[in-house]
Amino acid sequence: METSNSFLLLIILIILVIILLVMAVFWKCIKVETFFKTVKTTGTLSVPDYFSGNLRTISHFSYKTLKKATRDFHPKYQLGIGGFGTVYRGVLDDGRTIAVKQLSVGTSKQGENEFLAEVKMITSIQHKNLVRLVGCCSEGAQRLLIYEYMQNGSLDNNLFENGESFLNWKTRFQIILGVARGLRYLHEDSNLRIVHRDIKASNILLDDKFQPKISDFGLARFFPEDQAYLSTKFAGTLGYTAPEYAIRGELSEKADIYSFGVLVLEIISSRKNTDLTLPTEMQYLPEYAWKLYERSKIIELVDPKLKVDGTVERDVLLVCDVALLCLQPYPSLRPPMSEIVVMLACKTEPPPAPMKPAFLDRKNRFSTESTFLVPSPSPFRIDSPSSHIEK
Repeated sequence: METSNSFLLLIILIILVIILLVMAVFWKCIKVETFFKTVKTTGTLSVPDYFSGNLRTISHFSYKTLKKATRDFHPKYQLGIGGFGTVYRGVLDDGRTIAVKQLSVGTSKQGENEFLAEVKMITSIQHKNLVRLVGCCSEGAQRLLIYEYMQNGSLDNNLFENGESFLNWKTRFQIILGVARGLRYLHEDSNLRIVHRDIKASNILLDDKFQPKISDFGLARFFPEDQAYLSTKFAGTLGYTAPEYAIRGELSEKADIYSFGVLVLEIISSRKNTDLTLPTEMQYLPEYAWKLYERSKIIELVDPKLKVDGTVERDVLLVCDVALLCLQPYPSLRPPMSEIVVMLACKTEPPPAPMKPAFLDRKNRFSTESTFLVPSPSPFRIDSPSSHIEK
């Protein structure tokens, strides 16, 4: 009898352990989706203390706290304005300096989508060259994202806006290599394959040592491992966008690589990718760079201040070659970011001379760098390669 009872207890214990294990796995799988369903249906967070993603936690801030930290979102504390909202500098009661992104949810549902997409995306990844999300706020109609504060602001301000700022070649190369490593992580090293879709100078932030961090993941997409590209409507910034994506809606990590090539040319030259005040042949930076390359005068693209600063010409020419490789007309000809990092870090000679890059027709060009977004499905949806593209 005692043997029978012991056997029965053992069976019960085994069943309880199995139930506990199943519950643990179930909770791990559904907690992320539960968070987003809660935000969508109630407009508030049911788990205010944390949101877990890849064993990382972020804090929930009250709107009152952020309003106080930014002095009621005073224009004096404004760091920049993006396609989906404004970023402010704030100081918390404990002395921490933060960057607060106030999304324009009230005027556009895209702001709500971007909030959900960015929280979901950035809590799934972690790398020294990606901006760190500190927390978020979801109260009523308010949607705010709180990031670590980057002391030296955005790359575009340092390159184009701040006349007193000069980045020497060592710093510029550090920025180029850091962005390349961040993209390599997104495309190849993270648990999720991710395409950023909006790599540009204003989305590269610089810390106190001018180390770069890729920011603004509102347009980023999770990318299936078994697909060469997604067919989707265009979202991004014209001037940085790969032609196959802007025209045909074919999105892959090679679109980010094209954008990286444009960004590198901007860093080398200290000029924006499109400048209609210049003579016609110089207005579009990639096209002008190719013309100089064909004439063996690519060195003329380099910021004159760098020449005065004693920059090593061979190093700059190598980076120019890498940039042109990123702008190849066919996505398959653009090297993956892992190869680009090796070329830059080891200063190895790039492959044979690149082909003429792909350019958009002049009639398709825009003079601004405003983020252009065609209404699209939810950023969480993964489209099939066979999805229909509306023309």
